[in-house]
Amino acid sequence: MARVKGGPRAHARHLKVIKAAKGYRGRRKNTFRTAVQAVERAGQYAYRDRRVRKRNFRALWIQRINAASRLHGVTYGRFMCGLKAAGIELDRKVLADIAVHEPEAFKSLVDQAEKAMVAA
Repeated sequence: MARVKGGPRAHARHLKVIKAAKGYRGRRKNTFRTAVQAVERAGQYAYRDRRVRKRNFRALWIQRINAASRLHGVTYGRFMCGLKAAGIELDRKVLADIAVHEPEAFKSLVDQAEKAMVAA
């Protein structure tokens, strides 16, 4: 029986990996063996960092809210506690956007949070 080398299939697999490694530096972009390692590692980083991105954005929103609330003399923790006591349910993404783009609206939120903290 004749030997089967699987040429077209192997060639297609190699091309798929080399295409995924496009833009990499050095031999990682055109040598199959190193490209396989590089693409595999890139996939691991991508998988991990899709989760890390969510943490990073939440931290950024908290920093923006904290900076804006401190301009009005309230810490982040007191502000968030006041919002909860006032029954205002805005998430951090929206609060950060308001803090950056609409300072007057954010000031009114801070006032409502302070009023709720005094009442509680």
